[in-house]
Amino acid sequence: ALTVLTGFTGLVYEVTWQKYLATLLGSHSEATAAVLALFLGGLSLGYALFGRATAWLLIRARERGKPPRLLAFYAAIEGAIGVYALLFPTLYGGVQELSLVLPVFESGTGFFFDVLLSAVLIAPPSILMGGTIPILTLVLSESLDTATRVHAWVYGFNTVGAFAGALLGGFFLIPALGLDKVSYSMGCINICAALVFLILDRTTVQTVSGAEDEPEAVPGARVPGYFVLIAVAALSGFAMMTIQTVLNRIGGLAFGASIFTFAMVVAVFVFSIAVGSLVVSFLPRISSRTIVATQWSLVLFVVLLYGLIPNAPYYAHVARSLFQPTDAAFYSYQFFSFLGLLAVLIIPIGLSGALLPLLFHHLRQTVGDLGTTAGSLYSWNTAGSLLGALLGGYALLFFFDLHVVFRIALGALVLCAGLLTVLLLPISRFAALVLVVIPACAGIWSLPEWDPERLDSGLFRTRQATALSYSGADAFFGNRMRRIIFHRDGPSTTATVREGRKNDERPGFSLSTNGKPDGSLVGDYPTMALAALFPALLAEETRRSFVIGYGTGVTAGELAALGEMQEVHVAEISQAVMDAAPYFEVGNQAPLASPKVIIHRSDAYRSLLRAEGLYDIIVSEPSNPWVSGVEMLFSREFLGAAKDKLTPGGVYAQWFHLYEVDNEALELVLRTYLSVFDQVSLWFTMQADLVIMGIQDSDRALDVEAMRTRFQRPDLQAGFERVGIDNLAAVFAHEIIPLGVLNALDLEGPVQTLRHPRLSHLAAKAFFRGKQATLPEVVRPESVRVGLKNSLLRKLVEGKPLPPVVLGVAATENCRFDRGNTCATFIAKWMHEHPFSGQLARVLSKLRKNPRVASELRGDFIESLVVFYNAEQKRMRLEPAPLAKTLNKTRRYLKNFNLVVPFERRALDRIWRACDTPPCEEPRLNLEARIGPLDLSPPRLPNS
Repeated sequence: ALTVLTGFTGLVYEVTWQKYLATLLGSHSEATAAVLALFLGGLSLGYALFGRATAWLLIRARERGKPPRLLAFYAAIEGAIGVYALLFPTLYGGVQELSLVLPVFESGTGFFFDVLLSAVLIAPPSILMGGTIPILTLVLSESLDTATRVHAWVYGFNTVGAFAGALLGGFFLIPALGLDKVSYSMGCINICAALVFLILDRTTVQTVSGAEDEPEAVPGARVPGYFVLIAVAALSGFAMMTIQTVLNRIGGLAFGASIFTFAMVVAVFVFSIAVGSLVVSFLPRISSRTIVATQWSLVLFVVLLYGLIPNAPYYAHVARSLFQPTDAAFYSYQFFSFLGLLAVLIIPIGLSGALLPLLFHHLRQTVGDLGTTAGSLYSWNTAGSLLGALLGGYALLFFFDLHVVFRIALGALVLCAGLLTVLLLPISRFAALVLVVIPACAGIWSLPEWDPERLDSGLFRTRQATALSYSGADAFFGNRMRRIIFHRDGPSTTATVREGRKNDERPGFSLSTNGKPDGSLVGDYPTMALAALFPALLAEETRRSFVIGYGTGVTAGELAALGEMQEVHVAEISQAVMDAAPYFEVGNQAPLASPKVIIHRSDAYRSLLRAEGLYDIIVSEPSNPWVSGVEMLFSREFLGAAKDKLTPGGVYAQWFHLYEVDNEALELVLRTYLSVFDQVSLWFTMQADLVIMGIQDSDRALDVEAMRTRFQRPDLQAGFERVGIDNLAAVFAHEIIPLGVLNALDLEGPVQTLRHPRLSHLAAKAFFRGKQATLPEVVRPESVRVGLKNSLLRKLVEGKPLPPVVLGVAATENCRFDRGNTCATFIAKWMHEHPFSGQLARVLSKLRKNPRVASELRGDFIESLVVFYNAEQKRMRLEPAPLAKTLNKTRRYLKNFNLVVPFERRALDRIWRACDTPPCEEPRLNLEARIGPLDLSPPRLPNS
């Protein structure tokens, strides 16, 4: 049980450290590579050090004629791990401060120094964890005959605990407790385990490995084939860690690159390794042929796996289509996906897990010292794993795509099998090389490349079965192809450029990262352009700007096109995205050709913290928050850093979306913004795309005359015209929630922080459901008062009622971007005030031609909204209504409510007065608890 428990804490530490280092290094992929490398490197050094330490303790104990007290030694190690875990959050804070004062290095050199900083944090506990297997193998082995079984047992059950830690840490512990509390909790577990081992040391008579009949220890270097076995252990570690990092990326392409995918792949690996090790413990006899056959079987199954990988997104889609998009089905789907991965990987990964126990069995009779034997094997295997994490998981991807890196790992496995064949079977080196190794390597390099059309298809967003979902991968993909003109696997990102539909102004190129569409020059142009233009209109000056995420380059291009702009700094972490950038120069104002644009190949957090000077505009366009590593850009710490880098009249703008997210995640984001910025406003760019703007100076951000002057600048006008906006009223029609309104809402709850990340967990679950979030209700009287006062559209008409021309512009702008409900509200307001307007009829007829909003513009629907502007009873003529009808009207009132043209509150009161039966009393009280009393006088318009 203690062995399982220590394995559990070890993987929880690994998952937790990965989240810590993602903040320190600024990259999920770099953090994963660094954690794997340092964790495994520390284990390697620990295996070696503690293998030798146990041998020294045994010699000393024999010389003194006393038991070696290895359990007490191991208790001290567990206790030290626990104490370090309790100190880790404090140590991390110090290292993070140190990282910010160090000079900035480019690419590979920078990553090297990042790894050194990370080593300061996680190398010490990792080395201590390396004592588990060599010490417990020695303590629990009664004789050499049982050593192989005990060793496999220790390794296997320790890995079972690690499997549980990987799942529980990623899925539950971190979202529930936060990083610091998880570290404290695991530290307490280690300290408790240390106390138990100390008690066992005092109550157990320790005899180690049948010392009386143990053969004289022989130095490993003098054992025939010792260096070959060490080389096999190292090569195997390199190959399997490289394969794991590649499969992490494939998992992201198949299931979506969420935190759950990473945890699931790691869990499958450690569970399969545990199974392979435990199987060895039950083998009645182990021959040399068994060892060789195991390794060649591993090669065969990895080759079969190579052939399955291109269709992984299809298989994941089929699995996803079997589950309904509900909360109840989320964990069932994750478990089913885990079982599917396990079914595919358990044999090859299990075979790899059996290798070290098999090699230990071969060496144990000749080396004699069990602790040193286990320590040496695991040390070299883990050293190879370290290289696999650094090279296969990072460095090689600067030069090769994923399928090439996978082939390199496969070649290493072939070399392992060839070395074991020569060492353990009666075959000459030449014969093995000519007849086995060379043909196998040639076969590997003749394998077909992975098809990016399939791997980068982004099927994880297709939740429902299609007509061809169950017809096989070939039939399914044969009907979905779009021409890929660029594909590149980088260390952190797989980037793909596709050619799609085009318009008269620009080609239809689109960018996908890790299989997820992240922008196109046609459909997404308004969002990417307006993310730059809205803050440019509100900011006092437009001289310096900072863009987080290059993407298609549209935002950077629009900012660089402004005449006053002097510098546009862009932080882009993915080299693959920058390699794809030239394809978009034909439609994004060519930012790469502009001397104003400065690209920083680095993460946004550290680039911003280290940036010199202040910025008038900061625009953040991250990927969706369910993507691993993105939630950092929504944290209170990051927003605080951005605020500190703004000029007094500056604006921070961040893209967010309402699709594939829920209200809980949206409100978490808004609460976090409000905890940093005193004034926040929300604007729409498309039907479900938002720009959240944090304002430094609210007075300047409400100065409509200054904005009118800026809008008359030819450069800013040209930018808005590129998205079809030619007047200031149309711009202000995009404002959904004016400044100060969110502050008036009751958005109680936690905020997103780096030490307690919640957003990616919430967003991943919401992504599974695929629903659309709704903005917070702004119907309370205080919200309406602030909204009417600060609405830029109302300030444009100097606080007077909106004239028909402005109502028409606002309605048209909302309908143009498929916001049918808001469009209908403006039409209803117009119809209420000018019911016989011929201009209204013409505008409404034109807007109804858009099929995506036609249902909201039906005559009966518009008339049902007009009722909400009639406050007088004599005009409403309400008949007694049942509760169901009253609730339907209330939902329509709340869904279509707009702060610029708010409905009459008394109209809703009249509706509920008509519902006068006893069942109506409690629902009305619940409604008033949400939005305030219904019978208040309407708020007066400013200046009216």
